Amino acid sequence: MDEIIVEFLTESLEGLDQLDNKFVMLEQNPDDRDTLASIFRTVHTIKGTCGFLGFGHLEKLAHAGENLLSLLRDGKLNFTQEIASALLTMLDAVRTMLGEIERTEADGEESYANLIETLNRLKEGGSATPASRPESEPALPASPPPAPEPAHVPPVVHESSAAEAENAGASHAGSERLPPGAVFFLEPPPAPEAPSSASSATQQPEPTTTPQTPVEPDAKPVAQPATQARTALTPAPERAAPIPAPASGGPGIAESSIRVDVPLLDKLMNLVGELVLARNQIVEYTLLQENPQLIAASQRLNLITSELQEGIMRTRMQPISNIWAKFPRIVRDLAVSCGKQVHVEMEGKETELDKSLIEAMKDPLTHLIRNAVDHGIELPAVRHASGKSEEGCLLLRAYHEGGQVHIEIADNGAGINPIKLRNKALEKGLITLERADAMSDQDLRRLIFLAGFSTAEKITNISGRGVGMDVVKTNIENIGGLIDLESELGQGTTFKIRIPLTLAIVPALIVTSGGERFAIPQVNLLELIRVTEEQR
Repeated sequence: MDEIIVEFLTESLEGLDQLDNKFVMLEQNPDDRDTLASIFRTVHTIKGTCGFLGFGHLEKLAHAGENLLSLLRDGKLNFTQEIASALLTMLDAVRTMLGEIERTEADGEESYANLIETLNRLKEGGSATPASRPESEPALPASPPPAPEPAHVPPVVHESSAAEAENAGASHAGSERLPPGAVFFLEPPPAPEAPSSASSATQQPEPTTTPQTPVEPDAKPVAQPATQARTALTPAPERAAPIPAPASGGPGIAESSIRVDVPLLDKLMNLVGELVLARNQIVEYTLLQENPQLIAASQRLNLITSELQEGIMRTRMQPISNIWAKFPRIVRDLAVSCGKQVHVEMEGKETELDKSLIEAMKDPLTHLIRNAVDHGIELPAVRHASGKSEEGCLLLRAYHEGGQVHIEIADNGAGINPIKLRNKALEKGLITLERADAMSDQDLRRLIFLAGFSTAEKITNISGRGVGMDVVKTNIENIGGLIDLESELGQGTTFKIRIPLTLAIVPALIVTSGGERFAIPQVNLLELIRVTEEQR
């Protein structure tokens, strides 16, 4: 596969991962223009790059979504749940096509004509009843007419080349006309969202509807008047010819970071582990010598090896927000299908843990969240009758403590009824009557971790098959973690998870007792006391 396609897939999938959460945020705050603009730029970049690479079906789908987002961004269309659902469906389709490109280097036979028609219908319906706009601004038509010949506007060269002035003239062709002699400025997108080399060749500041118009050779740079206002340009939805991005004045994020394959990091981590063991042997040997130079060299080696180990481990650490970013979309879709209202809150999403643990925790956390929405949080009518807000809350919290990562998933739903669990376990024959009578309420609540246990009244595509919580518990224990729960009837349930920071090297104290050697993790040590012969 060509390197440019690999780069396109990587950047596109990273952008889509962020869009799920942004759409959910937009549903809660439809007037957030910054979020809308960010979504538009991501979809626009995907559309432009896939057109450059020849992925026609993907380009048409992204183009339909871009047209709709353009109206939303310009305030000509109100953001509704119907539009959100259609755009989220578009994101899922784009993911599917990107997966097909990764497998076959083609975007597949599926054209998603029905989805494109839905997006166009929503766009046309919005343009018929646009949001309130100043009378001087014309409404954007459903199908853009051929662009008129652009009026000559003196180019403004603001630390840029003639090519940028040419681009400015082309961009103006599809938008509102400027009064004669007016000056407009094109501002590049913010540095954090600048595309890397794979997509920079197809990224332009704004989409246009006409080809570039050459700038007259005798055009001269015009200084920026102090009193001149910047004129906002309204983009039309068609794609312009690729325009090289202007060089930035300083290094951006793309220049200061690189992508590294995980297997390479794993190999480096294993080599560092072997180096640490060799270092320990050398340090132990030099302690028996009386050579100051050798002792100094071993101490230097000890220091460098420790710093190298910490540096490699930091490269594997990732914020837990990398997996949390998908959860608002999951909660949103599940709540809609269940007829519930749920919002997600996150605390400590910057908490870091090893990449291998991030991957291992993805499925267990997803299952716990689906369970909380399906079983824990009640329907709006039930919550209202109980004196609660009709909208439920799902809280995700993460923090470091005692050398471990603590993760909590809490809902303010109905809580877990221990009596109901007891009766269901007896009915299924999972426990005996004698054992049930001896169990506390907390022990009864922990029955949900038994294999084959479910309190769902009917089997759905979400739950009811009795497979899930036992697998969650097993998967967490397989990575050295623990899971427990707290619940109060009518108030909600909290699942508490403790997992190690990393599955790599763990600093430990080696002790010998009774002829056996033991390694005690340093995070579990409070104090070391040397015992004399008299104290034994």
